[in-house]
Amino acid sequence: MNIPSRILFLATALLMLHGCAGRSPDGTATGPATPKTPPTPPDSVAPAQPAPGPVISTGPGIADRPDVQAFIGEMSRKHGFNAEALSQVFAGVNFQEAILTAMARPYEAKPWHAYKKLFLTDARIQGGIEFKQKNAQALADAERKYGVSPDIITAIIGVESSYGKRPGNYRVIDALSTLGFDYPKRGEFFRSELAHFLLLCRDEGIDPFKPIGSYAGAMGMPQFMPSSFRRLAADGDGDGRRDIWNNPADAIASVARYFAANGWQTGEPIAVSATVGEGVAYQGLVSKSLKPDHGLAQFVEMGITPAEPVNGSPRAALVKLEEETGPAFWLGFQNLYAITRYNHSPLYAVVAYELSKRIASGAQPPT
Repeated sequence: MNIPSRILFLATALLMLHGCAGRSPDGTATGPATPKTPPTPPDSVAPAQPAPGPVISTGPGIADRPDVQAFIGEMSRKHGFNAEALSQVFAGVNFQEAILTAMARPYEAKPWHAYKKLFLTDARIQGGIEFKQKNAQALADAERKYGVSPDIITAIIGVESSYGKRPGNYRVIDALSTLGFDYPKRGEFFRSELAHFLLLCRDEGIDPFKPIGSYAGAMGMPQFMPSSFRRLAADGDGDGRRDIWNNPADAIASVARYFAANGWQTGEPIAVSATVGEGVAYQGLVSKSLKPDHGLAQFVEMGITPAEPVNGSPRAALVKLEEETGPAFWLGFQNLYAITRYNHSPLYAVVAYELSKRIASGAQPPT
């Protein structure tokens, strides 16, 4: 039996052990939603043709490492996996040095004026308009069920994977193993995600060598981490599967469900640009988490004024972003904070909102 066939046979055997655990239509509750990993690289470096196949470097498997054996033992004790079969699966896993390099270069480290130009592009705006038109029914169904705007759902999928065109090119099992066992800074988190990944493969009947994702193990069109998939991925078209890699309806419903579970307020504002009066001591008011901590009226009283009218006095957070000409200010409401539950970066939240507005209006990106 050649090596690829052997790996496929072992993966299939692993999935069959103890039977398929099954899942409810609502998914398996596994704890708090997991924040997202960095979004897809900018359009400026995207290939003109379809993304290449998965990156699989050659090298020995990792099954004999003591830390991997300890992980296998834990999966066997806690979740009923067959240790021998799981060891054989890890014999087919390869570490990816490029992943460790990529983790050191997050896009969110850039200033706002540079970051926004990576995502507010002609290609991503036009792609969003086309995606929204093509998937109008699925977006309408998701809005009706979960109360989340089609424009923000579309924008999230656009930022994360260029509407499914760039979902990543690493095998998820390789990415999560690399980070779980060779990235001490967040090893515990990624080992937990690796456990969730093996569980979702068993639950969904997926060969663990097949799913492809980002260098951080985020998967499919919406770039869900495995724990988020198990908890919140949704079957958008009622076919009994949650295929966030190939089925836009499932990806759309999953994004909508994610936001609904993380405090999205239907019909409420997301954010508004603001002016800060001369001499206003705003420094202590700038929020890093974007969690709304003051009433809008309080900001107005302090000399921080929204650029357009906002109904009522919702709670807000002050956001400071660096433009080339100096600081720019925003007032973010609960729905902007909900976007940060997808990715904690304020830059990510604002760029997703700005992209959603441009998709809605067909406006051109900033120069």
